[in-house]
Amino acid sequence: MAAGVRKRARAGPPPRLAGLCGQWLRRAWQERRLLLLEPRYTLLVAACLCLAEVGITFWVIHRVAYTEIDWKAYMAEVEGVINGTYDYTQLQGDTGPLVYPAGFVYIFMGLYYVTGHGTDIRMAQHIFAVLYLATLLLVFLIYHQTCKVPPFVFFFMCCASYRVHSIFVLRLFNDPVAMALLFLSINLLLAQRWGWGCCCFSLAVSVKMNVLLFAPGLLFLLLTQFGLRGALPKLGICAVLQVLLGLPFLLENPIGYLSRSFDLGRQFLFRWTVNWRFLPETLFLHRAFHLALLATHLTLLLLFVLCRWHRTGESILSLLKDPSKRKVPPQPLTANPPVPSAPALGLDHCIQIVSTLFTSNFIGICFSRSLHYQFYVWYFHTLPYLLWATPARWLTHLLRLLVLGLIELSWNTYPSTSCSSAALHVCHAVILLQLWLGPQPFPKSIQHSKKAH
Repeated sequence: MAAGVRKRARAGPPPRLAGLCGQWLRRAWQERRLLLLEPRYTLLVAACLCLAEVGITFWVIHRVAYTEIDWKAYMAEVEGVINGTYDYTQLQGDTGPLVYPAGFVYIFMGLYYVTGHGTDIRMAQHIFAVLYLATLLLVFLIYHQTCKVPPFVFFFMCCASYRVHSIFVLRLFNDPVAMALLFLSINLLLAQRWGWGCCCFSLAVSVKMNVLLFAPGLLFLLLTQFGLRGALPKLGICAVLQVLLGLPFLLENPIGYLSRSFDLGRQFLFRWTVNWRFLPETLFLHRAFHLALLATHLTLLLLFVLCRWHRTGESILSLLKDPSKRKVPPQPLTANPPVPSAPALGLDHCIQIVSTLFTSNFIGICFSRSLHYQFYVWYFHTLPYLLWATPARWLTHLLRLLVLGLIELSWNTYPSTSCSSAALHVCHAVILLQLWLGPQPFPKSIQHSKKAH
């Protein structure tokens, strides 16, 4: 009898567990509409999408042919360093000279050894697949903390993009490595790890120079939070790390290293451009065109700094002061509020960090001298935030999805055409217009401080 009781007692928990699972599934089904629209479900949807991405990425690796573009060139470049060449002007691969900073050399030197001197392509693809999933997790953590983007959009951000899967696991470019470090940096900034965040930002720059497009936004955030004197040590971290990473090459040929790895005047080939195909090649290559793009880029950045990012009512020069001496002292720029009674405070400032960095990068993308196909990852994962975080009333969900679809179509048109390039610029213009016109309220604490003054 006692044994029978014990058997029934042991058989009790599974039905209760099954009942709880059934209740959870019924609730999820009843709230399926909210599951797709409410940002609070971001982590749940992200977990499902990441599981789906494991299968999709594995299928892409094993079913779609690998295309050699830059991988052999990368391996040849780092092999030159392994063989003892530290003069950057003497390092080159099949596609030309080495034009990336020292962090690229160290990371791809590790890949060189892990992949049997670069010959085990399948191993390299699996490593980049892990990198892709890690990048997605970092991006989803950012979106979870901002609570601005409806979860149904995330399907279009990962599973539906052929070009991004190709860049990661079929082409093995260095751009994804730089962007993964950049998203890690942003997560550290949201956690108030400003020193570590700047360190990871500098590491990302050391892999590829495009990360500098985020630099104006980062500088603004550092000045907002710490003032000039407080920001200098953080900027020093970025500078010192660049010197340490590049030291072997700087000692050998400093001019050669700086001119090759940070070549701001590098000329791009017209046949690879995605964004300026509708221009005559002579205009595309003309120096005056490049200067006009740079001037427009800097002007628009300045306008956003003055009219969109700096919204305390004080002079922009107040950012140089010690925060305690300003009329409106800054609140901690954190994603997590220090007290449970003020959830909106942390959320507002989380949005400020992400909006500033993503907008800074996007403006640079819009006025880039040329965009090549692998450059898509420079801003692909930020597009849902840029479209949904500050929504204008005239831009409905359907129109935003249309913009995402046209951008994806433009990047998947090979070779690019006048129509695909023009469509890309129209979509960029729509996003810029919404970023300028969309609502961007002050954090509540700042509003209260202004009223008090």
